Amino acid sequence: MSSQPYTPPKVWTWEQPSGGHFASINRPIAGPTHDKALPQGKHPLQLYSMATPNGVKATIMLEELLALGHTGAEYDAWLIRIGEGDQFSSGFVEINPNSKIPALLDLSGSEPVRVFESGSILLYLAEKFGALLPQDPAKRTQALNWLFWQMGSAPYLGGGFGHFYVYAPEKLEYPINRFAMEAKRQLDVLNRHLAENTYMAGEEYSIADIAIYPWYGALVQGLVYNAAEFLSVHEYPHLQRWADNIAARPAVIRGRIVNRVWGEENEQLAERHSAADIDQRLALKK
Repeated sequence: MSSQPYTPPKVWTWEQPSGGHFASINRPIAGPTHDKALPQGKHPLQLYSMATPNGVKATIMLEELLALGHTGAEYDAWLIRIGEGDQFSSGFVEINPNSKIPALLDLSGSEPVRVFESGSILLYLAEKFGALLPQDPAKRTQALNWLFWQMGSAPYLGGGFGHFYVYAPEKLEYPINRFAMEAKRQLDVLNRHLAENTYMAGEEYSIADIAIYPWYGALVQGLVYNAAEFLSVHEYPHLQRWADNIAARPAVIRGRIVNRVWGEENEQLAERHSAADIDQRLALKK
């Protein structure tokens, strides 16, 4: 590929291959590419996902609810291999027309409830079980402020910085500099807030922390993009303290391995259908 200056045409047309990590599945249209029904297990909640930062939000949330004693949060987690285009099956598109993981199907009521977008899943589950979202209106608003901040900010980190730093077919200085600057600004936003707060909504752990940790916490811990040194994450000690505290939570440890098919053997669990599935995988550490 050339690094020469690019002059956009009057009308953009799609030309394959576009290059890059996901070139084989990227396309400018929506809808299914093939007919395939999604599997269903025995639990009221059916999750279709992969252990990307957005997918991990949902599994951490479900494990946190179970840890709090909400037995109705039992779930089956089915692997959606996004690199192979599973998210474009007819069954998945029926739940999420945007073809992005995670997607949740709630079968506990008289009619199935389809939930997509990771932030919507967190809010739906928090309200369904009355947990992990402050009841006080001011604190609730604080939690929702940060939840929506994450949903609006992460595309700069993932689709922007992560794409050009890791996945783009060639390293280009301008987009890497542009998105590295924005990533560091966001890290500074979090670090300044956490200098005065234990959690994102103050002293209460909430869905805001669950949403932000898999992206920004994992970034400063070197778990995504291998960019900790590049972004000088040592400059954000309050964010690092918060990330370490979140990472040590048992439900976070459990949720991070679900629908994961890379890394160490004890960190991989393609599907989850009971607590014992996670217990057996984590036991490999001992």
